[in-house]
Amino acid sequence: MEIQATPIDGVWVLTPRVFSDPRGFFMETFQRERFAAAGLPSDFVQDNLSFSSRNTLRGLHFQTPRAQAKHVQVIQGEIFDVAVDIRLGSPTFGQWFGIKLSSANNQQMLIAAGLAHGFCVTSETAHVLYKCTDFYAPEAEGGVLWSDPDIGIDWPVENPLLSEKDRQYPRLKALPREMLTGGK
Repeated sequence: MEIQATPIDGVWVLTPRVFSDPRGFFMETFQRERFAAAGLPSDFVQDNLSFSSRNTLRGLHFQTPRAQAKHVQVIQGEIFDVAVDIRLGSPTFGQWFGIKLSSANNQQMLIAAGLAHGFCVTSETAHVLYKCTDFYAPEAEGGVLWSDPDIGIDWPVENPLLSEKDRQYPRLKALPREMLTGGK
């Protein structure tokens, strides 16, 4: 597996080796010992599967104090996946990184605990599978407004389909400090 660092510390793009033949293909999407040896989050406790239609935007979500690292991959379709640094004291606080993940390119994004995460669907539909290092805790969930102009994410959709909760999240600068995570 190829591991590529991004401009945000704690966000990596992973490209697994794909073995193809006339029958189809095989790829290893996660191997705990290899992740741990590379210094990547590797203690995942929950898998989630999301199905969404074109122009659906989910995010920007995080949990605090039960922060979750996430290992995101698309098993059908294509998304634009985004991580936002919300770690107080981080040199990239308020910055974002985004990449197209798809069942065609097999790339994955690994996002350290303490960052906000979101994605939008750019194909007709998408199945997104992601692992988390902590369990979902409704009392710990939070979010940042997907369209926060101070962050300036260049989403590839103009009128996304949003949940009411995602529509109502505050801008990053309006979040109480105790909701922001510690950074480097």
